Parts: sequence; C-alpha cells; structure tokens
Amino acid sequence: MTSYEALEAANVVTASLGVALQPEGAAASGAAAGAETRLDPVQLVLHASIPVKLVLVVLVAFSVLCWIVIFAKALHLMRARGDSERFMKAFDSAGSLDALAQQGLSGFKGSPFARIFATGYDEMVRLTKGERGRRLDDAQGTHVESITRRAAASEVTHLESWMSLLGTIGSTAPFIGLFGTVYGIMDAFLSIGNQQSANLPVVAPKIAEALIATAIGLVAAIPSVMAYNYFSRRVGELADIMDAFAADVASRAKLGGV
Repeated sequence: MTSYEALEAANVVTASLGVALQPEGAAASGAAAGAETRLDPVQLVLHASIPVKLVLVVLVAFSVLCWIVIFAKALHLMRARGDSERFMKAFDSAGSLDALAQQGLSGFKGSPFARIFATGYDEMVRLTKGERGRRLDDAQGTHVESITRRAAASEVTHLESWMSLLGTIGSTAPFIGLFGTVYGIMDAFLSIGNQQSANLPVVAPKIAEALIATAIGLVAAIPSVMAYNYFSRRVGELADIMDAFAADVASRAKLGGV
C-alpha cells in the first residue's frame, strides 16, 4: 500500500467516525435545548403574577363549590322524587285524609308532597276542631287552599336552594377568567416593551398563563350552567305537580277529608 492509499484510508475512517458521532451529539444538544425551552403548566401557575394567581384561586374555589352543590342538589332531588312517588301511591290508595294521617308520615320525610298534605290536614283539623267528616264552608275552604298553595310555594323555594349559586358561577366564571387572560396578555406586552424583544421565550409564558386562566374559567362555568338548567327543569316539573296536589288536598278538605 502506498502512502497516498494509506492517507485516503485514514480520511475514510475519520469521516466514518465523524458521521457516527455527529447525530448523537446533535440529538443530545437538541434534547437539552428542548428541556430548557419546554413550558410546564404547573410552573407557569406557580410563577404567574399576583393578579393572575388570585384569579386562578377564585376560579378553582368556584369549581370545587360548583361540584359540591351539584352532588348535594342531585341527592336532594333524588330523595324528594323517590319519597314523593311512594307518598303519592299511599295518598291515592288511602280512603280519606284521616286514614292517611293515621298511617304516619315519618317514612316520607324527604317528600315535599307529604309536607304539603300535613299543612293542609292540620289546618282542616283546626277549623273543624277534630270533628271528622265535617264539610268546610266557602271561606274555610278558600283559607285551606291558600295555606296549601303557600306550602307548595315554600317547598319549591326549598328545592331551588343553592341553585342561584350555580347560576352565579356559570355567569361570572368566564368573565373572571377573561380578566386573568387580559391581564396576562397586557403583562406579556409590558415584558416585550421592557426587554425590547419579541422573542418567543419572552412572550410564550405570559400568554400561556393567561390562557390557563381562561381554561379554568370555562371548567368552572360549563358544569354550573349545565347543572343549573337540568335542576331547573326537574324543579319545574315538581312545582307543577305540587301546585295541582295542593289544590287536590284543599278540595278534599272542603268535602270533609274524604
């Protein structure tokens, strides 16, 4: 082998080693650069500005409170519907109001219909002074009807308790999140002006934390609005039936409780 051929062989080996080592070094440097520039949402929240942190705390509290109210109200309406169905079966099968009252209402504590019946029955007994089968005159009948309808309205109000909070969260959470977004974008522009640079590392963290505020606002608002609409429809259905039931109790009380 001549000296020229030996030199060419050495150059080939050197070039091969360079090709083999170059991708690994480039990948390592690329991974290091990616690790340096990667944005972590948790770190963005922890290093966010004070106003954005306050917005996020308020929105997280709204979201937790929203789910607490949703579960509590779902259990409330579920129990009300279940006890009411059982009470209405007992009411329809009872021969008179007295017979139903003697059965006891302790098993229907969650039913608004049972409380309406108890209110109307107690008023009927008070007007008739305990005399069974005594018919009420027009004035007394009107009074009992007024009492039962007022009891029905009170039960509707009780069923609607805490629903206004869901409506408030659903209507205000997006605007609170929007405030955090606006402030974050404004902070990003101020950073651009102060550093005299519009590079992505300067702008991206501020924009990202602003969009996180918007996302959390929607997370709190969407379940609140959906739950509010669902519960409103359920309460409305019960309210219509309770109004008719109050009139039914009053009419039977006028006839002496038959």
